[in-house]
Amino acid sequence: MSLETHSADPLVIRRLEFLGGMASADGWRPEPDLPEVAFGGRSNVGKSSLINRLLRRKSFARVSQYPGKTAEINFYRVNDEFLLTDLPGYGYARVSKEMRLRWATLIEGYLRTSAMLRGIVQLIDARHPPSDSDHEMFAFLADIGLPTIVALTKADKVKNADLSKHVVAAARDLGLDQDQLIPFSAITGTGRDELAEAIVALLAQPSWRT
Repeated sequence: MSLETHSADPLVIRRLEFLGGMASADGWRPEPDLPEVAFGGRSNVGKSSLINRLLRRKSFARVSQYPGKTAEINFYRVNDEFLLTDLPGYGYARVSKEMRLRWATLIEGYLRTSAMLRGIVQLIDARHPPSDSDHEMFAFLADIGLPTIVALTKADKVKNADLSKHVVAAARDLGLDQDQLIPFSAITGTGRDELAEAIVALLAQPSWRT
C-alpha cells in the first residue's frame, strides 16, 4: 500500500466515508480488506475531537454530549486506503457493570481477532496521570503485543513550561520511552502532523500477527 503524502501534510485527506458500527463481537463489520488502525481511550479523553482534527473535519466523528455515549466500534474508510476504527470509551462509572462488560468484550474481541489491524492510537489526558483503567488497557495491549502509539490529549490545557514534565511523568508511569508519546491538542492542532506521520508509518508495517 502506498499512502499519499504531501510535503506539508503527512496524511492528505481526500476521501472519507462512514461505513457503520459494530455492536457485538460477532456482529456486522466491514470486510477486512484494508489495513486498520484503532483509536481507544477513556470516555472523556477527547477521542472524537482528536479524530476530527486528524481528519481535518469539524464534525466527522460525532463529539458525544456526555461520556460513555458511543456503544459501538465505528468504522471510517480514509482515502480508500485504510480503515480508522473508533472504539467505545472505557472507564465511565455511570455506565452499568453489565454494559461495561459488554463493551470490554467487544473491544477485546476486535483487538484480538481483527486480521487487518496494524495498531492502535491510545489516548491519555495530558493533564492527569494514567488511570487504573488506562493501566489495565495498556497491560492488555502489551499482553497481545499490539503496536501502540500514545497521544497525550488536551495538551493546550497544560502550560507550555510544564508539558515536557507531563510527558516524562506519563512515559515513566506507563513504562514507555518518551518518544512514544505525542502531545496533542484538538484546539490548536499541536501534534496533528506528528500523529499523522506515525499512523502512516504504522500502516506501512506488515501485520504484527505474523
